[in-house]
Amino acid sequence: MAYVVKIDKEKCDGDGACVENCPVEVFVIGDDGKSDPINQDECIGCETCMEVCEQGAVTVEEV
Repeated sequence: MAYVVKIDKEKCDGDGACVENCPVEVFVIGDDGKSDPINQDECIGCETCMEVCEQGAVTVEEV
């Protein structure tokens, strides 16, 4: 299975919860201070990022 990870940049406050909690290191904090899912190919669909994001800025969709 493959997954598409999206960040709503309007909601993301760059607190890094997704970066710190992702077990496969999908995310980094980009130059804009917001989360950036640079390693989407590594996503295992666990949705931990969605659970820890207090802003509700992360979505994970199976494709």
